[in-house]
Amino acid sequence: MSIVVKRIYEPIASKDGYRILVDRLWPRGIKKEKADIDTWLKEVAPSTELRKWFHAGEGTFVEFKKKYLAELKENPALKDLKALVKEHKQVTLLYAAKDEEQNHAHILADLLG
Repeated sequence: MSIVVKRIYEPIASKDGYRILVDRLWPRGIKKEKADIDTWLKEVAPSTELRKWFHAGEGTFVEFKKKYLAELKENPALKDLKALVKEHKQVTLLYAAKDEEQNHAHILADLLG
């Protein structure tokens, strides 16, 4: 099993394997028919409140990660994501955030890895 994290705006590649969009909101400028995603698991994304808190600059990424991991403990969608990862040899977690290092998709990949 291999998990890769990738911006949805990057070109689609055959090595992506099973593509899962893990954002709560649909990415701007991406047409659904051209996104080539296998599953949109928006329920596993950070809550709207947490997302807004972090993007407003009210906390650090370390604080965001701690709060997000606490949310995930209570989130049944994490079980769904784990099941999808087990079903596929290669999984790509897709996100739209501009910051390619500090985003929730990396937190998910670390948790699943």
